[in-house]
Amino acid sequence: MAPKRTVAVAAVMVLAAAGLAACGGGDGGSGPDGKVTMQFWHNATTGPGAAFWEKTVADFQAAHPNVTIEIQQVQNEDLDGKLQTALNSGSAPDIFLQRGGGKMAAMVEAGQLKDITGEISAETKQAVGDAALGTGEVDGKTYAVPVSIMPGGFWYSKNLFAEAGITTPPTTIDELNTAVTKLKAIGAPIALGGKDAWPAAHWYYFFTLRACSQASLDTAAKQKDFSDPCWTKAGNDLKAFADTDPFNDGFLTTSAQQGAGSSAGLVANYRASMELMGAWNPGVLASLTKDQKPMPDLGFFPFPAVPGGQGDPAAIMGGAGGYSCSAEAPKECVQFLDYLVTKNVQVEQYKAFNSLPITKEAQSAVTEDYLKAVLDAYNKAPYVSQWLDTVYGQNVGNALNLGVVNLLAGKGDVAGIITAVNDAAKKD
Repeated sequence: MAPKRTVAVAAVMVLAAAGLAACGGGDGGSGPDGKVTMQFWHNATTGPGAAFWEKTVADFQAAHPNVTIEIQQVQNEDLDGKLQTALNSGSAPDIFLQRGGGKMAAMVEAGQLKDITGEISAETKQAVGDAALGTGEVDGKTYAVPVSIMPGGFWYSKNLFAEAGITTPPTTIDELNTAVTKLKAIGAPIALGGKDAWPAAHWYYFFTLRACSQASLDTAAKQKDFSDPCWTKAGNDLKAFADTDPFNDGFLTTSAQQGAGSSAGLVANYRASMELMGAWNPGVLASLTKDQKPMPDLGFFPFPAVPGGQGDPAAIMGGAGGYSCSAEAPKECVQFLDYLVTKNVQVEQYKAFNSLPITKEAQSAVTEDYLKAVLDAYNKAPYVSQWLDTVYGQNVGNALNLGVVNLLAGKGDVAGIITAVNDAAKKD
């Protein structure tokens, strides 16, 4: 894959799929008999994803008889709070999903992550490559290993598009508006899980990606200053689009990824035509179809061009999904991260989650047209920005997400989003 310049920070990880439940951890380490027990938090609560992690852990333990890995699952929407509580209380799991960006940088600053720069294997470095490994770095040191590529865009039903008379995916916002009008006429709006906030905020992120230049995004990340007019333009563009009523009824109380009534469930069961989401979505959709198999007509297209902006219309938002070791984790934690990027594990992960593997060797196993479309858009992108709530850290990210939801709910305005994030930035 072509190297990418990642906007805003070197530390770029993003969430992979949906899920983690129960809290605990903190008692990993070596005993007097040389045996090691580690706690592992992952976010696949059901289906092939959960089965993948059970098998992966079992296989690793079989190859390392002295190691026991205790798996815990935490629902995606609960992850940030429970993980931060565990980190702050000194009871963090040894191995856990890493969102990256400002959130990972804050963990590094607090001394909560293990510096694995000198411990990851030469094989891992070769398989993953410098550019991808750089997404797990802060100040030149490695704190996470990426395992999958997670750019965002629209996941849609080709059959519903065809039924609505749409022959090619939209490439401009005007074309998207025209498509939505046709799709709503057959009862297939855009799905949005606004109850969880971050899916609604994705819309603002993408409009920002089109409105703001790469330099503006980078400056905002470094200085936590959102005064550039492009941020206001992005909000105005989102409001204009939302005013056309493109989303499913009750989108503000719809969850994102839990059950048939979620936004992903609406798409999976053909009650909505598409959803703006990261590249973990195919696996989520597959878990919510009636037969729990991938949608046979699933397609992908990038966020369309928006006129009047400074951003490159081919720029992509997303990142790489990966894992970190907590500060006191034993060396076996790093060995487990190395194991996650071996070819067989990478291929099995791709099959379980329908997501793109991080290694070139495993990418050759990808057969789905929608994942090839993601890879094509990713490779053509002049730059890749991380999800904005991840880039700016938890305080600013939460304020940003809430401000967008208030805008869509008619309880706030564009100026309120800018004020909220600037106020939150002052508290960091």
